[in-house]
Amino acid sequence: MRSEAVPQPGGLERFASAGKGRGLRARRRYAVGELLFSCPAYTAVLTVSERGSHCDGCFARKEGLSKCGRCKQAFYCNVECQKEDWPMHKLECSAMCAFGQNWNPSETVRLTARILAKQKTHPERTQSEKLLAVKEFESHLDKLDNEKRELIQNDIAALHHFYSKHLEYPDNAALVVLFAQVNCNGFTIEDEELSHLGSAIFPDVALMNHSCCPNVIVTYKGTLAEVRAVKEIEPGEEVFTSYIDLLYPTEDRNDRLRDSYFFNCDCRECTTKEKDKEKLEIRKLNDPPSAETVRDMIKYARNVIEEFRRAKHYKSPSELLEICELSLDKMGAVFEESNVYMLHMMYQAMGVCLYVQDWEGALRYGQKIIRPYSKHYPSYSLNVASMWLKLGRLYMALENRPAGVKALKRAIAIMEVAHGKDHPYISEIKKELEDH
Repeated sequence: MRSEAVPQPGGLERFASAGKGRGLRARRRYAVGELLFSCPAYTAVLTVSERGSHCDGCFARKEGLSKCGRCKQAFYCNVECQKEDWPMHKLECSAMCAFGQNWNPSETVRLTARILAKQKTHPERTQSEKLLAVKEFESHLDKLDNEKRELIQNDIAALHHFYSKHLEYPDNAALVVLFAQVNCNGFTIEDEELSHLGSAIFPDVALMNHSCCPNVIVTYKGTLAEVRAVKEIEPGEEVFTSYIDLLYPTEDRNDRLRDSYFFNCDCRECTTKEKDKEKLEIRKLNDPPSAETVRDMIKYARNVIEEFRRAKHYKSPSELLEICELSLDKMGAVFEESNVYMLHMMYQAMGVCLYVQDWEGALRYGQKIIRPYSKHYPSYSLNVASMWLKLGRLYMALENRPAGVKALKRAIAIMEVAHGKDHPYISEIKKELEDH
């Protein structure tokens, strides 16, 4: 049994956090923007839609990638990346050829297959597990309802269906535990505009507990996770990250935390709810809406957000835009434009406009979103940085260079703290400024 306070190089230690189980604690002071630690992926999987634009091995974004000679579906920077990825890619290579268009395991299934393969080839502790081992992950098995258990059984069936040739499986009970662990401890890797690139396991990063007032932020450099301070951290302070999008009011945040991670947050923001009034801002009318009208509109907003999430899988862009516009019109009778439910639907509408290359439409929505975002999100938020970045690129595309330069510089200012000044994304954005 390992000690619960294990000193680590770099001034961090694992410890028993009151009421939270394991946690990570600082043993020295960290300044804003300082790197606390980095963690290579225990294993990672590139999302299918990014194949060809990113290396399947290291996730680097570049042109002229070389494709796998067998399946023609995985792409690599060079022979070194391909060789390094082969133990993982071989799980899928022949299966993709055999199944053709019918090869469609979920990203969770793909990631779990890689964990099983990695555990077989690397039974010893890896460089990703200095503080926490994969086998120690919480599964919260006792808290899974029937629906979640059924989804896991579907994933197990898909794992057997698509990966039977190359994997040795533990029994069903062990697979249930592993999928539950992945669901609670997996990470999604995103690019500088917060577009989804893939999924990964970062054991040491998973040690950190959640707070809606986080003092660190996690960013990615390829398949390396980096953790930087976004507030000053004093010796003895616990290191907190955020597991969820922090835009939403306290009740919504805790609904999400309970559903995905099985706990309620007791951070200062959840206890005081001090930001909720601004986040749920109501229009200032001569005849103000009743409390019941507001409650009904909040209920409608939550339902339409869920309806849109499902509709994205089968409706056309014009139908999706119509859902956004109708809901914004209805909510706008009660809510201010800075209300987070309005912002959520504006963000979805902006995404549809970007997808259909309606740059003016996207810019109109982005301009309405950015100021309230800056108010509602914490300092050095990736959501705010990515919005400035999108706006900057839209202004540049529409030949409004002064506004474009200003917006891109706002993005860089946040990213230099969150990503570190030497991050490739920042170099790329600076190059965009020079090229224009």
